[in-house]
Amino acid sequence: MSRLLSDSGVELPVLAAPMAGGAGTTGLVTAAGRAGSLGFLAGGYKTADALADQIRTLQAADLPFGVNLFAGDPVTISVEEYRRYAGLLQAEADRYGLKLNHEAPVEDDDGLAEKLDLVTAADVPWVSFTFGIPDSAAVQALRRSGTTVLQTVTSAEEARLAEEAGVDGLIVQASSAGGHSGTLTPHLPLSPAALPDLVSSVRHTTALPLIAAGGIATSADAAAALRAGADATMIGTLLLRTDESGASAVHKQALVDPAFDSTTLTRAFTGRPARALRNHFADRYDPVAPAGYPAVHHLTAELRKAAASAGDARLVHLWAGTGYRQAKEEPVARTLQRISADL
Repeated sequence: MSRLLSDSGVELPVLAAPMAGGAGTTGLVTAAGRAGSLGFLAGGYKTADALADQIRTLQAADLPFGVNLFAGDPVTISVEEYRRYAGLLQAEADRYGLKLNHEAPVEDDDGLAEKLDLVTAADVPWVSFTFGIPDSAAVQALRRSGTTVLQTVTSAEEARLAEEAGVDGLIVQASSAGGHSGTLTPHLPLSPAALPDLVSSVRHTTALPLIAAGGIATSADAAAALRAGADATMIGTLLLRTDESGASAVHKQALVDPAFDSTTLTRAFTGRPARALRNHFADRYDPVAPAGYPAVHHLTAELRKAAASAGDARLVHLWAGTGYRQAKEEPVARTLQRISADL
């Protein structure tokens, strides 16, 4: 394991990934730290004030932790494409008495500037970025404050760009990962490369510490990524059913429901490629879904929330990596130790 991690008191070579939308609770991040790992709090889809409260909670625990931020520019969508998709989805929204926004797409950057100021001033130990690479000035400001900066990459070329920006390390994410891909080119097909092959490709282009993520289901999967050149690994999907997870009941149940027998890459839910369990929404709407993030995310958010509350797995974004069947009901510490057992 890289000295970058061991010097920070991290003992396990398996880290806990950030999971936006509620699954990644402060309790989960704290449990990872207590187990000798490093957990990342998802900063996405929260106000800066809400994120600040959660950072204070984690700091009070006096354990290693990180915060993940969305750093990509919006993937723009035309008003015509947006309205077309909204019209197609309205029939689903009618089930819950919802009126979707048919007027104009909502574009934002998730409050990146305010959140950058927050994590810099709060001396957050680790900060990772996804969807885009922050400018070098932001990276250097974080590093001067004592923060270790990581960047999510999905190719050797993205790794080169991240290194040029001055980051301390890379999270190498394969397309087998659950949830959103961190790709810098969301309008292009994702590489189907297996995680060890992707790690090897990135390792040949940089000496930066690498954390491998995507589709890890067993200790053997983690070991393969380490042999390929990773310094550590990261899991997310395997933590969704843990005691400390904040994932919805319908999401947790779907992960073990035989009716959900595969995953798919889809932009139907948010306009950006993400891996989820195949369900009605993904099958019906992915072929007609436009690229457009975060506009499509905002369009479908209330519908997905209503479906989750009703236990309607047909319409929920059931994020899951390819190793989802190995997610178990157990404490976070047990999952991390299980995957670290033979490393």
